[in-house]
Amino acid sequence: MRPGFFRIIGPGILVAATGVGAGDLATAGFSGSQLGTAILWAVLVGAFLKFVLTEGLARWQLATGLTLLEGTALKLGNSVTWPLARIVGWLFVPYFLLWTFFVGSALISACGVTLYAIFPVFENPNTAKVIFGILSSLVGLSLLLLGGFPLFEKIMGVCIGIMFLTVVASAAVLMPGPLELLKGMTIPRIPDMSGSGLSWTIALMGGVGGTVTILCYGYWIAEIGRAGRDKLKICRIDLATGYGTIAIFGMALVIIGSTATIEGGGAGLIVSLADSLESSLGQTGRWLFLIGAFGAVFSSLLGVWQAAPYLFADIWDLFLKKTATRRKTGALVDRRSLPYRTYLFAIAIVPMLGLIVQFREIQKLYAIIGAAFIPMLAALLLILNGRRKWVGASTNRPSTVLALIVILLFFGWIAWRVWIH
Repeated sequence: MRPGFFRIIGPGILVAATGVGAGDLATAGFSGSQLGTAILWAVLVGAFLKFVLTEGLARWQLATGLTLLEGTALKLGNSVTWPLARIVGWLFVPYFLLWTFFVGSALISACGVTLYAIFPVFENPNTAKVIFGILSSLVGLSLLLLGGFPLFEKIMGVCIGIMFLTVVASAAVLMPGPLELLKGMTIPRIPDMSGSGLSWTIALMGGVGGTVTILCYGYWIAEIGRAGRDKLKICRIDLATGYGTIAIFGMALVIIGSTATIEGGGAGLIVSLADSLESSLGQTGRWLFLIGAFGAVFSSLLGVWQAAPYLFADIWDLFLKKTATRRKTGALVDRRSLPYRTYLFAIAIVPMLGLIVQFREIQKLYAIIGAAFIPMLAALLLILNGRRKWVGASTNRPSTVLALIVILLFFGWIAWRVWIH
């Protein structure tokens, strides 16, 4: 029996709902405010590059039955390539732990700020952010504990629907003429190259679709039993839908931002963007945008809370315990296992500290290590998917090799810029 269309695109929708978080909302909106619709092409390029990486990850997992982390530890763990596996472990493990904390804290904060903008029931905004943020995190934790993966899928589908309808509808009302829109999407140019234009364009390209979210896709397709090389076509349709949704959503935010002058930082930019819409779309437009923004940040929170423990369970077995053999269930992590459950509670609770304490030096370290994540991922896919002995007919095509090299060089250059500054 062939699966229905919505079953096919389910994991891609999870990628879309998780990959558009508070940082993406703020970055796309602020980039549009600073540079206008001339950088719409950057959203498309960023989404395409993330599609290439995630397709490569899916191709590896479908061909071998191993997650990418398993492949790194087991296939690169021989006497010749073991140093590479250890380097990946040394870089990824601390980055993932820091990513969990800072992304978790940002999402909790964004949920708090957005809910306060919708329900201004507290006099002190900081108090409101903390209370609403903590409640959002605990609600997310409860939903995952009580409903499991089926409820998670349904809630994420509802959230992406709300996001898409409210934010894209707002952008449709504010949309520029078709010629200007087409130029922004097809002609690569960066206004204000001598100023901050290049930095914001790079941030927009790098932020579209998330980073660690790419790794989560492998666990989600395992959850629905998608395995074997014959499922690659389905994964490509799935991922094209997911990253297409991300691209449309990102362009909508750039269009909305291009009509406004916004100030602030972090999650506050979302509210500033909503406030700026009131003059053109009225109070109803402001509320609709805020509801869509909350759908975006809460779905991202829920997706990270659900998927990050998968990664930790793999990290625990492969890089911390250094287990030599893998579980019989293949790529699927047992959600009842102690590492998964422990990390689920940790990610819902520990990042709450970020609401009241600033960790600037640690955050700088996180940014420096994190800059290497995308080029490291591209390098791993070039190596792992380049061996016919490992993946058979699923080896990288010449066009894929070229795309991965471009990703490696481009994001490697970004990493170098981050490190020297």
